[in-house]
Amino acid sequence: MQAMEPLVVLNNLFFLKGNSMSATARRSSMTFFSDPSSHYSHRVRIVLAEKGVTVEVKDCNPDSVPQEVTDLNPYNNLPTLVDRDLCLYGDPKIMMEYLDERFPHPPLLPVYPVNRAECRLFIDRIERDWCPLVDKIVAKQDADAIALARKQLSEGLIAIAPIFADRPYFMSDEYSLVDCVLVPILWRLNDLGIELPADQCKPMLEYMDRMFARDAFQESLSEVERDMRD
Repeated sequence: MQAMEPLVVLNNLFFLKGNSMSATARRSSMTFFSDPSSHYSHRVRIVLAEKGVTVEVKDCNPDSVPQEVTDLNPYNNLPTLVDRDLCLYGDPKIMMEYLDERFPHPPLLPVYPVNRAECRLFIDRIERDWCPLVDKIVAKQDADAIALARKQLSEGLIAIAPIFADRPYFMSDEYSLVDCVLVPILWRLNDLGIELPADQCKPMLEYMDRMFARDAFQESLSEVERDMRD
């Protein structure tokens, strides 16, 4: 029996891989399909801005993604990053680490394996402990669940506020991907209905002011996100 061609196997495994390859082959530059209100898309936009990457950012409605995304991404979701013949989708961390390796300056992950592992662990903790709470508040489906999520998120942030007195960035002397994940959440606190007490959170509030003032952060903001702090 004749063996299957590799391309056929890939098509069977990855569904729309063939369409994705043909669609990306027509591109000569980087394109980022972004949800302008999502903190998951925002973190990737921050990395792009920090790296000074020339990229076309296309704001999309997550409930009605354009055909371009459908052709490229078998899950038909946001964010989606296209770099010439490469299409990345699903977990934003994949995009962030790809960008850090593709554009190594300035580095956003430490050089040493132990420190890199710690950064990834901090990101994992944020995604496990806080991102679900943010998503629950944003969903606006159950008033009691939203109130509880606000309380838990507020208490979690207040608990870690003192650590920002020790170092300029999150558990680090250097700006990293951890900050790129955390800062979009902090930027949204007003919009999420959360106000941190100044007396308990002074180091964190000062950290927020420094991060929000970064040129790359300001460049990363969508119009929707700018309105969140007005």
